[in-house]
Amino acid sequence: MNIKIHSVRFDADKRLIQFVNQKIEKLNHFSEGIVSAEVYLRLDNDQEKENKIAEIKIEYPGGPLFAKKQSKTFEEATDLAVDAIKKQIVKQKEKMKGI
Repeated sequence: MNIKIHSVRFDADKRLIQFVNQKIEKLNHFSEGIVSAEVYLRLDNDQEKENKIAEIKIEYPGGPLFAKKQSKTFEEATDLAVDAIKKQIVKQKEKMKGI
């Protein structure tokens, strides 16, 4: 699977990039059909505590899947977004079986 990680308004350190890569790679356990993943890590302009945003877009045979989550840390936002993508993959698989 081809994974692209973009950090917007900040430079992501190696540890964060590795963390995101590991989380995205784990999606392969749910479906072998994932073609590519694009991850956007952004800092929101607000000075709130929950100003870290993770957006994940997956190219999938049933159509693209997308999740956007906001949290206190990029790791937590990534975890939440990956969980949302997992749910979407499971739904897509159920739809395809039903056809």
